[in-house]
Amino acid sequence: MTPAARIAAAIGILDRIEAGEPAEKALTGWARRSRFAGSKDRAAVRDHVFDVLRCRRSCAALGGGESGRALMLGLLRRKGLDPGEVFTGEGHAPAPLTPEERRAGRPPEGAEALDMPDWLLPGLTAALGGDLEEVCRLFQARAPVWLRVNERRCSREEARALLAREGIVARPSERVKTALEVIENARRIKQSEAWKTGCVELQDLNSQALCADLPLGAARVLDYCAGGGGKVLALAARAPEGQYLAHDADFARMKDLPIRAARAGAEVRLVKPGEAGAAAPFDLVLCDVPCSGSGAWRRSPEGKWRLDAGRLEELMKTQSEILDKAKKLVSEAGEIAYATCSLLTGENEARIDAFLAANPGWECRESRRYSPLSGGDGFFLARLVRKPR
Repeated sequence: MTPAARIAAAIGILDRIEAGEPAEKALTGWARRSRFAGSKDRAAVRDHVFDVLRCRRSCAALGGGESGRALMLGLLRRKGLDPGEVFTGEGHAPAPLTPEERRAGRPPEGAEALDMPDWLLPGLTAALGGDLEEVCRLFQARAPVWLRVNERRCSREEARALLAREGIVARPSERVKTALEVIENARRIKQSEAWKTGCVELQDLNSQALCADLPLGAARVLDYCAGGGGKVLALAARAPEGQYLAHDADFARMKDLPIRAARAGAEVRLVKPGEAGAAAPFDLVLCDVPCSGSGAWRRSPEGKWRLDAGRLEELMKTQSEILDKAKKLVSEAGEIAYATCSLLTGENEARIDAFLAANPGWECRESRRYSPLSGGDGFFLARLVRKPR
């Protein structure tokens, strides 16, 4: 595919997303219909689509509309490129620009320039304070690719050398001893020997930092909202002598966890919905709750535009319900680790305050935020324990 044909393909995919189709489904559907597209073509088209989704409002302002064509026009202008050199109508390129399209567009303002929804800006301002603009600007770019080194398999330097043999260049984090940032050939990771042998897993820097900050004198650990299981695998790698169980309200989300655990050399038992109580009590219950995902919007930018006030209220209700269930699963001397990948106070400190107000026998031992400005996604962690009797 030519560069212009890739842009034309991205326009069609963006139109499907604007009509309500999830981004991953739209991309997968296009790839299946476009057998002529090679791996480099698919990667380039995907990059165009996600570059727009991260900067959708500013692209719409610069392009003069919200159609896929206008959004791609805005993205080219945002990058300082001349759209007329791409929109030529030649071959499989997009049709030439109309006089109206040439005149359309304006500089984005306010929340548009930050690529945030208007309704969310007050909450983000309250949570981020003086860091607001810097975080929003950061979210307009792609997220770095981080790997967690599985120290049960190899050291960080051994993993780095193994990756380098296949042209994957990575540099160590100064903050987290298991973390490597991939700076060249990230798309080769899942075909690499380091991946296949369980030496590395994809995991965000701050997600690794959060796992490293959890206490693991714990003998029995339950990851209550395990999803794909990245955090429980990180915990099991730290203290393999413990017993690790993974639960999720959507059991299908854990379908790949047994394969990942076997590759990593970890033992993780899956628990079906409603059966966690039978396996209790636990020394540590990790609740990485469903949330807005606002701390990871540069990685999953579609969520920024799908979220609304009603959905946020539903999420906060679910978060409180999960905490109420978790408290029944913890041993007398154990603790709940409440985590989100959210920047919003309503999902973080406010949920902990509400839990403590309703449960006077509990206290917060520690809470902390992990800022996107530190190199990873935005996270929140609170450690809850029963008060001494």
